[in-house]
Amino acid sequence: MTKKRTQEPWMPADEYGRRLPKFSVNLVVADVARSVAFYKNVLGAKAVYSDVDFAAMEIAGLEFMLHADHTYDQHPWHTRLQQTKQRGLGAELRLFGVNPDEVEAHAKQHGARLLAACSDKPHGWREVIVEDPDGYAWAVGVPTSRK
Repeated sequence: MTKKRTQEPWMPADEYGRRLPKFSVNLVVADVARSVAFYKNVLGAKAVYSDVDFAAMEIAGLEFMLHADHTYDQHPWHTRLQQTKQRGLGAELRLFGVNPDEVEAHAKQHGARLLAACSDKPHGWREVIVEDPDGYAWAVGVPTSRK
């Protein structure tokens, strides 16, 4: 794994890895700083830690990770990552408890791509679907009132 950071991370990788929940999300991204800006500005996420190689993010109780493409240079995906600009097609990351109207407004303000505008869905959510700079789709929403 190629690392470009020059400083020590905020905690050793093995310590961080052992404390992760049973299910976690790791997104491989072309530019960590660009992705961190999207997640902070559009989804209201907090960057727990960030450097040129990696970011630990948190939003609405969900911890997730971002790894730069160059950190996957020894991974079987490396060649395919080099050949594509858009990732995540066919996967929708769903997050409950984030105001979709606010996310839609922030997406428009920051030039993020809206895949689906806010609307009330039959599954009981008011949701919006936004796409991050690498093409990962996030459906975020809140419960609608029962009819």
